[in-house]
Amino acid sequence: MALNATGRVAYVNARLLDPASGLDEPGGVLTDGEIIVDFGPGLASLDVCLCDYTQVVDCGGHCLAPGLVDMRMQLREPGDEHKETLAIAGEAAVAGGVTSMVCLPNTQPVMDDAATLEYVARRARQIGLAKVYPYGAATKGLQGLELAEMGMLAASGALGFTDGVRAIANAQLMRRALSYASTFDLMIVQHPEEPSLVEGGAMNEGELATRLGLPGIPVYAEAILLERDIRLVEATGGRYHAGHVSTAEGLAVIRGAKERGLPVTCDTAPFYFGLNELTVGDYRTFAKLSPPLRGEDDRRAVVEAIKEGVIDAVASDHAPQDQDSKRRPFAQADFGGIGLETLLPVTLEIHHNGHLSLLETLRLVTEAPARLLGLDAGRLRRGGRADLTLFDPYRPWIVKADEMVGKSRNTPFDGRPVQGRVLRTVVDGRTVFTRDD
Repeated sequence: MALNATGRVAYVNARLLDPASGLDEPGGVLTDGEIIVDFGPGLASLDVCLCDYTQVVDCGGHCLAPGLVDMRMQLREPGDEHKETLAIAGEAAVAGGVTSMVCLPNTQPVMDDAATLEYVARRARQIGLAKVYPYGAATKGLQGLELAEMGMLAASGALGFTDGVRAIANAQLMRRALSYASTFDLMIVQHPEEPSLVEGGAMNEGELATRLGLPGIPVYAEAILLERDIRLVEATGGRYHAGHVSTAEGLAVIRGAKERGLPVTCDTAPFYFGLNELTVGDYRTFAKLSPPLRGEDDRRAVVEAIKEGVIDAVASDHAPQDQDSKRRPFAQADFGGIGLETLLPVTLEIHHNGHLSLLETLRLVTEAPARLLGLDAGRLRRGGRADLTLFDPYRPWIVKADEMVGKSRNTPFDGRPVQGRVLRTVVDGRTVFTRDD
């Protein structure tokens, strides 16, 4: 599905951004096949000798950066292709500037064996859009009863272990998982909600939930599980990562763990710094997420934690659902919202609102997640893979659910004005997406 064959390409007249090295200057990138041959400010001009290059791309002064690395998203293939196929997920990803995405293991069948991991990786290579890397299941069948074969999964390419949208609730099992994963220097990725406090809940517990007559999920459900897990990290020394952190209480626990020098990291999603519980409005099921959208104080706490560096990365938390799953009474609707196409523009709000520089903001979705996962991605490197995104950080547009590239339409950002538009995405030297409007 590439728009041009692999060849020698010169990208010139760009604002070159590389968060890993701190580069932010006019410049360009030269690629040969799948590889970056050279980059830097000396390649800014169209006048540079480009005789040996089969294609010259004038970037028009727009931002040219490493392709985005999305460290938390859900695939629906195999098993739930009626919600989204791997090909459509790839199209949505590259439309959002994402060149590498790391998927949770909650497919059907579950990614708790080598065959399923290898199937997903092979299908992604055949499709040729965004690269797909899997997490392996922490427990067999994601049932939380018995550890999966972590050694086998690690050998098959798993970047870490998680039970996806389910918390690893059993403390003894979590202790063993942390110990075992540490032998492969891979991290356990937790969904930080104490299950017994979440069961039956539909949205953030509080005045709004009471007014709407919906069962609530308390904010302390996050902190309680995090506090338990941090004790287990202390005991085992295992690497621990908390996904989509959404509360001030939970962030306080993580902040304390980091201050003690523990191997603890975390991410959040644009939902949790871009929206609050008021988005639920009159029972808008597109805003039913897990964890739920929180109150304004928690949303602001997430922003502050990003500014302070307590939050290490931002992930899309992409969770496509079909219409039948969302067009139900709010309490019965499925959790989840799509996020691949809005990852960049909503994350850029951190910069536009004056909280971080453009490079610091971009690091959250490039170099930072790649470093956490040990991926050779998210940075410009001579001899590295030519995975690039060209974007205009200031171009305004309005998110419209019915215009999303993906098969599912369940975006909680529907109708939101944003700034930041991807113009071109390059994977392994191939242009796989361009935008003309």
